[in-house]
Amino acid sequence: MEPAEASVGPNLVIERTIRDVSQIVRGKPEAVRLCVMGLLARGHVLLEDVPGVGKTTLARALAESVGGGFGRVQMTADLLPADIIGGPVLDRSSGELNFRPGPIFNNVVLADELNRATPRTQSGLLEAMAERSVSVDGRTHALPEPFFVIATQNPSDHHGVYRLPQSQLDRFLVRTSLGYPDEETELQLLLGEGATPSSEPRLTQDVLARLQTAVDQVRLESSVAKYLRSIADRTRAHAELEIGVSTRGLLALGQAARARALMEGRDFVSPDDVRALVVPVLAHRVVVAGGRGNEREEAEALLEEIANAVEPPV
Repeated sequence: MEPAEASVGPNLVIERTIRDVSQIVRGKPEAVRLCVMGLLARGHVLLEDVPGVGKTTLARALAESVGGGFGRVQMTADLLPADIIGGPVLDRSSGELNFRPGPIFNNVVLADELNRATPRTQSGLLEAMAERSVSVDGRTHALPEPFFVIATQNPSDHHGVYRLPQSQLDRFLVRTSLGYPDEETELQLLLGEGATPSSEPRLTQDVLARLQTAVDQVRLESSVAKYLRSIADRTRAHAELEIGVSTRGLLALGQAARARALMEGRDFVSPDDVRALVVPVLAHRVVVAGGRGNEREEAEALLEEIANAVEPPV
């Protein structure tokens, strides 16, 4: 880490973090920025794409940029909730059952191929992501702070995957994808011209805590709040959407916009912050009526249409 990292401006620390991650995951600046934004907003990130395009690489690179514990869970059909959250283990010396924490008890948790696990196992993440705690045998165990889940999932039409329920999807602040790299990036990879990660994390736990507090202090004026609500109202009344944006989704968009404003070096949310995040923050929270065709593409197109129809404040 560069000297006096914690003393420089917040947006400079953020840009250095983005630069480090982008050296590993090349050619995907927007996806990297969205992931860092999710971290700053105390949210969780879902990466959805076909296998082999760098989802896990991005998740690992982001985890390595953050100080603290890192846990990885490879989701499979035979995984149990206890494999994620932990459970009671017999202490042979005392004869008592003691709780042994699972990989969820880390600052950054990578849930790889989340939708390969059964719904029962997926539910093991639900309380952790929502409450930042887990309950086992009637006792609640707090998770470490900061706590950030970055999950990957394969497209829903792939073999051997389980559809994520809306309650699970709603726990992710943002959903994004990577897509195939461009020609230059793939040629660099073929020629072995990979980048070496930064030797130390940019975001120590103290620095990250200060940045997250700074996000909370970013101003959201009433005119921008009304703009946010107008977008949510349109989703609830739209004939082609069976389920519109919930209050939780509306709050998530506001918090994400605060994080984006901080990343841009501002202490206030602009309508541009909101407009830029409508699709990545809201598209996975709505349900297209009839469930026809590619639901993800349809949901994103409808959100774009709604966002374009709502007039931003001047």
